[in-house]
Amino acid sequence: MSARIEAGPTAPPARPLLAVPDLARCLAWRGGRPVRAGAFLAEVAALAARLPAGRQAVNLCEDRYRFLVAFCAVAVAGQTNLLPPSRAPRAIAEVMAAYPGCYALAERRFDGAPRELFVLPPDRGESGATAVPHLADAQIVAIGFTSGSTGAPKAHPKTWAGLCASSALNAERLCAHDAAPNLVATVPPQHMYGLELSILLPLRSAAAIHCGQPFFPADIAAALAALPAPRLLVTTPIHLHALLAAEPELPPLAGIVSATAPLDPALAAQAERRYATRVIEIFGSTETCVIAHRRAAQDAPWQLHPGVRLRPQPDGTLVEAPHLNAPVLLQDIVELLTSQQFILRGRNGDLLEIAGKRASLGDLNRRLLAIPGVVDGVIFPLDPDARGVRRLAALVVAPDVSEAAIRQGLCAAVDPVFLPRPLRRVAALPRNATGKLPREALLAALAAADESVSGER
Repeated sequence: MSARIEAGPTAPPARPLLAVPDLARCLAWRGGRPVRAGAFLAEVAALAARLPAGRQAVNLCEDRYRFLVAFCAVAVAGQTNLLPPSRAPRAIAEVMAAYPGCYALAERRFDGAPRELFVLPPDRGESGATAVPHLADAQIVAIGFTSGSTGAPKAHPKTWAGLCASSALNAERLCAHDAAPNLVATVPPQHMYGLELSILLPLRSAAAIHCGQPFFPADIAAALAALPAPRLLVTTPIHLHALLAAEPELPPLAGIVSATAPLDPALAAQAERRYATRVIEIFGSTETCVIAHRRAAQDAPWQLHPGVRLRPQPDGTLVEAPHLNAPVLLQDIVELLTSQQFILRGRNGDLLEIAGKRASLGDLNRRLLAIPGVVDGVIFPLDPDARGVRRLAALVVAPDVSEAAIRQGLCAAVDPVFLPRPLRRVAALPRNATGKLPREALLAALAAADESVSGER
């Protein structure tokens, strides 16, 4: 009589934390010195063992390397990273209220920090790890939140398998050089663009990151100069515009990557000439991660990442991709040229209809920014009034141009029904760390400008 052997439970699919298993490779740069992958993994293991009990952790670290260590420690501990759209106390509080029992972590205490804050212990100079931990494919390692530029931020869970798959596509596009790039990013790691290109890319390729988040042109130049070649700058149109205006000396660049807002082809061409490099604009969202890229200076069509498929819909575009659990509907309106190329025609929410006439919000903003003397500005719709009438408002940065002159410039280019009322000059637009304009911040800035005008009367 033979014995019957029962099969044990099958372990769930898992993937290593690091795609490149070389523990001696440089994963990050701190103070001009390399941090080896083995030392990084030892820090991750030490922190994971000390984290508070909980299911989710709001990762508020500003130092990019400390964020990376915390992000991985949270995941190794079986918890989920919550990535709020900003470090504003209200944004943090809203995220924490939606996930009872969660806690926040940061490298130091700061004004407005939540009570449930775990401060990361000081670096202890761990000697090095000998093994790479694995994470289950189905584990939700992060939950990203939309910026709130079109309303209340929405949560989007990300599995480890999904992030690995999308990161592989990014690495194929950006890390195809003989030597792995060293990255400087001006965007926060909590933003999905910053997470993908400055946190996940070093984990899922041989790239290494600079630990800072430089903001001013001189700081960006210093961060790049502190790294060996090849250097890759991950930035936004706002930062790129400031960099070109300030004209700091930059070391040779292997490339510049831009996202978070449309990149003017003329600006991209200027950057390519100035820095003798290529500017790659990428297209993605919190919902989908990066799905396409293009050479902005040539105003070329968007090229989809392999395996990504678009299906135009009456109210937007349906995105299908191997790293998505289900198709995602975006508000973006596209025109397919081939199965892998498209032209972006605007957003569903940008289409305005007032008094039976139609216009594009994007086109109105382009016309505003084309007025001589306008440094920055935005036209945006207000909530409907008691009669259901929806007006437009504008905030404009134009130190040497009067509001009357700006209105006159718009009158020459815009149908009267789409003229913004009110239009207010401000010292600066309330952009967040990625250059976006959350709707609540716009309404608050408009109210403050209206109050200032009333006080002057």
